[in-house]
Amino acid sequence: MLELSLLQKIAIGIVPILLAVTVHEAAHGYVANALGDPTAKRAGRLTLNPVRHVDWLGTIVVPLVMYLFTQFVFGWAKPVPIDPSRLREPRRGMFLVAAAGPGVNILMAIGWALLVVLALKGLDGGMRFAEPLALMGQVGIFVNLILAVFNLLPILPLDGGRMLASVLPVAWEQRMSRLEPWGLPIVVVLLVSGVLSSILLPIMGTLISWFNAFIHALL
Repeated sequence: MLELSLLQKIAIGIVPILLAVTVHEAAHGYVANALGDPTAKRAGRLTLNPVRHVDWLGTIVVPLVMYLFTQFVFGWAKPVPIDPSRLREPRRGMFLVAAAGPGVNILMAIGWALLVVLALKGLDGGMRFAEPLALMGQVGIFVNLILAVFNLLPILPLDGGRMLASVLPVAWEQRMSRLEPWGLPIVVVLLVSGVLSSILLPIMGTLISWFNAFIHALL
């Protein structure tokens, strides 16, 4: 991507970033609705229309700037409203609702990998726009994988924190929940200190190598 201009990088990255963040959030609502909580549906959030989920700062500005200038990408959409008390099995349900976000990011990464395969095959056949599509697919893989891994950190209010809290004994869950207001400051400290890099980079390296092997196997 170093040979691309800033505008070209934005053009290639905007769609994968927008989809990664907004579909992640929509997935929480779809799973919650399936498990008995219609709150997101009543709020009009059961849709893949990005406009319904976009937080302009967290969905576009922050992830796009990070994509352009750092090794990491994370962002957020408008939180989908969830009422755990309406889930048929609140603790099991919250685990599945939380897991839906990272889960759909992994599925999207696989979808982008398939696009890379098609685009690379298209390059040999002289297909128009094959190279930009291949680059977009690579961005899609990276963005979705790092969002999945980042969100699986066992820190509230991240999805990994909610998943962990839902399987802990109730007393431990209550103690963990009291730390939620400090979750995002903790993440910022981990990021600035470099601890987050030391956690995420080895995991991302392994996942990217797996996806590269998957792509090469299909070519």
